[in-house]
Amino acid sequence: MSARYLMGIDVGTQSAKVVIFHTHGDVMCSAQQPLRTLEIPQPNRAEHPDDDLWTAVQQACRAAMARFHQLGGQDHQLLAAGLCVIRCCRVLMRADGELAWPVINWMDARLNQPYQHADEYGSVRWVTTTSGYITHRLTGQTQDTSANYIGWWPMDDLRQDWDAGKMAACNLQRAQLFDVVRPGEILGEVTSAAAQASGLPAGLPIIATAHDKAVEALGSGALAGDEALISLGTYIGAMVHGDAEPRSSDRFWPFQAALPGRFLYECMGVRRGMWTVSWFRDQFGAAAVQDARDKGVDIESLLSAEASTVPPGSDGLITLHDWAAPAEAPWRKGAIIGFDGRHTRAHLFRSLLEGIVLTMKNHVDPMMQALDRPLTQLVISGGGANSDLFMQLFADIFGVPARRNAMRSSAAIGCAINAGMAVGVWQNYQDAVAALVKPGETFTPDARHHAHYQRLNQQVYQQLHAVLDPLLQRLSPLANV
Repeated sequence: MSARYLMGIDVGTQSAKVVIFHTHGDVMCSAQQPLRTLEIPQPNRAEHPDDDLWTAVQQACRAAMARFHQLGGQDHQLLAAGLCVIRCCRVLMRADGELAWPVINWMDARLNQPYQHADEYGSVRWVTTTSGYITHRLTGQTQDTSANYIGWWPMDDLRQDWDAGKMAACNLQRAQLFDVVRPGEILGEVTSAAAQASGLPAGLPIIATAHDKAVEALGSGALAGDEALISLGTYIGAMVHGDAEPRSSDRFWPFQAALPGRFLYECMGVRRGMWTVSWFRDQFGAAAVQDARDKGVDIESLLSAEASTVPPGSDGLITLHDWAAPAEAPWRKGAIIGFDGRHTRAHLFRSLLEGIVLTMKNHVDPMMQALDRPLTQLVISGGGANSDLFMQLFADIFGVPARRNAMRSSAAIGCAINAGMAVGVWQNYQDAVAALVKPGETFTPDARHHAHYQRLNQQVYQQLHAVLDPLLQRLSPLANV
């Protein structure tokens, strides 16, 4: 039997990634295309410039297919492609399929309320998600996954279909919405026009997945009820898989999973989480660039190595991650407190990472308590999982083992799993996960460090909002003069 392959198309906030897998689990080739910087024309607005998502998908697909052919792959051996695109965005399309307005990113305050038409949008025929839009670009179909409608959408998550009773509240009509299918079902096939633009084979089946974090949860292998996925992206999220019927709580939200008929429970996360790390590198790392070159390492590795020599708690330097304010507290801002003469760039870098992990612990623990489940293991996904320091911080602060997989891009794996199930490569999702998910290193907690972080968290970190919120409320109008 000739080799067979599956493709994962994973479009995040910062890049489009395409990975081609052998059906037995190994990666054949991959390609990545960075997205352009978001346009922020005013506070609380964020848009993807021009048609950047589709442009990046085309470029990443062309590069991956070129490498596929160079390695001897033939088009007929590529069975299907799973498609996963960033969640919680809003796409306004004209009747001809073109964008009526740039894609509205999840950090935009307009998404905190139902869709409202504005004259500047022009003629809007369809209101959809990023996955619906890219599906239409690839297949010409007006179809989307049911599992990427989060927020102000009239979706019945239990039935995984539109809810006529929610249309008015969402200010939408059924005629404005795409048809939906479930994760693991076929959205359509690549058209000849899309094949010419992207390099994908015409007729290639495009398979529905879910929203990006749900697809990461599937692709990370975090399927057990006592293990949580930490997804290290521009938005850092944490989630656990749930049962066939969603539960509600003020500690978490239920979403459709990439496993058909299953749900995910997700707590609050860190907005602009890994963006903060990139911000520090780009704004304050210039002095370290030459040091990194002299040592033959990249700047992230250098900063992590330096920060590893700093004691737990960063000698009293504490970072509060509110770089993007939540909707319920728009006046919040990030804070770094506790500076003294001992502190170096290594302290600041470590403090940024510690702040991320402490914030996530303070969201995950209440979720697990509300679910009445123990937390026995973390699975860490995303580029940040490359850092041994970051992995150890998760283990030390949470007090449970933290595992990373051999391939950090779990969403691409989840895409391939959904794609393979759709075309009959595997009989069940457990077999698919066993084939594609390759566990990597596990970091175990240091008991002394865990005890120190527990004291720091309870005595200081958990008190910061109560102390700083009144000051930040008074600062907000003065900072926006």
